[in-house]
Amino acid sequence: MNSRGKSFLVSLLVVFILPALVIYVIFSFYGKRPDQRAEVHVEFSADHVASTDHSEFEILQKEFNAPQEVTEACISCHTGRDDEIMASAHWKWEREVEIPGREGKVSIGKKNLINNFCTGAAGNNGSCMRCHIGFGWKDKSFDFTDSRNVDCLVCHDQTETYLKKKGEAGMPATPENASLQFPVPNYNYVAQNVGLPKKHNCGICHFYGGGGNNVKHGDLEEALLSCSYEVDVHMSSDSLDMNCIDCHKTEKHNITGKLYSVSSENKNRATCASCHTDRPHMDRILDEHCFKVACQTCHIPKYAKVNSTKMWWDWSKAGQLDEHDQSYAETDADGNHNYLSIKGSFVWDDNVIPEYYWFNGTADHYLNSDTISEVPVKINTLFGSYEDPTSKIWPVKVHRGKQIYDTENNTLINLKLFAKNEGEGAFWKDFDYDTAAYLGMKYNERPYSGSYDFIASEAYWPINHMVSPKEATLTCTECHSRDGRLSGLDDFYLPGRDYASIVEYGGIGFILLSLLGVISHGIMRIASRRKIRSY
Repeated sequence: MNSRGKSFLVSLLVVFILPALVIYVIFSFYGKRPDQRAEVHVEFSADHVASTDHSEFEILQKEFNAPQEVTEACISCHTGRDDEIMASAHWKWEREVEIPGREGKVSIGKKNLINNFCTGAAGNNGSCMRCHIGFGWKDKSFDFTDSRNVDCLVCHDQTETYLKKKGEAGMPATPENASLQFPVPNYNYVAQNVGLPKKHNCGICHFYGGGGNNVKHGDLEEALLSCSYEVDVHMSSDSLDMNCIDCHKTEKHNITGKLYSVSSENKNRATCASCHTDRPHMDRILDEHCFKVACQTCHIPKYAKVNSTKMWWDWSKAGQLDEHDQSYAETDADGNHNYLSIKGSFVWDDNVIPEYYWFNGTADHYLNSDTISEVPVKINTLFGSYEDPTSKIWPVKVHRGKQIYDTENNTLINLKLFAKNEGEGAFWKDFDYDTAAYLGMKYNERPYSGSYDFIASEAYWPINHMVSPKEATLTCTECHSRDGRLSGLDDFYLPGRDYASIVEYGGIGFILLSLLGVISHGIMRIASRRKIRSY
């Protein structure tokens, strides 16, 4: 090789190859690190061994004629546990919270918040309070201080035979109203076979909220009782087979974790980091994503993996009857209701890609005292932004729909939906919106003008379950691309997605200058060598 060729190679080495090697070494050293992760250790509830055999207790041998008698037997030994339960949000269905932007504390919860599913629990007690951990909350006369009203069995039954009957405000079936679907529980059998809550205990309410399996959450449904590893790495029956309380740790009947649609404060949360730490990877770059990206964002790339979830609910279409003036239903090929006379029309979807929002763990809510200030109406609002150091990008199910509102008072309406008999004003029996609105608002002690219409609304449900195997997590380009998953978050610069002319043209300029430098250097070396030879 002549001197000119060697000169060119040296220039190429200096300008391109050496800097590339330096960058490669830096990023290789920076990105990878020895495995310094803390060992993930969870004491699974499945490992718990009961300290006693309840079938041996004489007090549980006597015949029980009512569920309250079982509760009396439980708290005769487990003293003080009833007080713990009656101090919990599962019992009160409300809590005192501070909401950013609002003065003082407000009391919120399922007890008084409006939603865009069945509009609200209050006033529909016979139906909605089936999921309360008490007996007989049928109206405002329910005594929250009476220990006998606590339902111990609904959380601790291990037989999977204990059920609360539909339409009975949290009561099990009695000999007078029992059916094949809801028989009278064998209280002795159930009481003698109790233990720590399992998935079926929690799921009987949390899987079926809103009127059916997976209607509300999208990531909580009956498939989790026995799912594959691909559906959820934690709860799969062929892997860890974890129960809810393995993550939702409980002390004195206070269960960690809150439903963001009914909770405002970033307290008492169940987090991934509590087991996995906040630096769970063997890669520094990935770990640094954790500062601004929630674990769920990458590890739950889709939800409703097995059964569909409800994405749209239009109340304005409800009330249509068939040719015999009877209510009717229309279903799709998967058995999901496209239309119900009592509820309206729906849109379902499965394997849903989440929407993504900044979220700092706090939220606002539409309160009974609020008037409508924007459309769609925000049933709840997730707080967060790029500038907020406590915010992270979070995957969210957004439930949209149209619901009834008072056109003169400009407020959302609580509907009276449930009653056992026709003629009591409940929409599900009489299909009269005006009467149902009047009675629902009256129960909630809110004014109703007598004028109503329907308005678009949105509710935000952060996704936390159905964690995928690591092989199925998001790839870099699914976010770092022009039309990637984060295209809707435009308040920050994302490499690979965003275009900045100064960066683009600056990079091209540096390349051209580098090439020019190489060529100029080569020309000068050649010219100087010829000059030397001419002497």
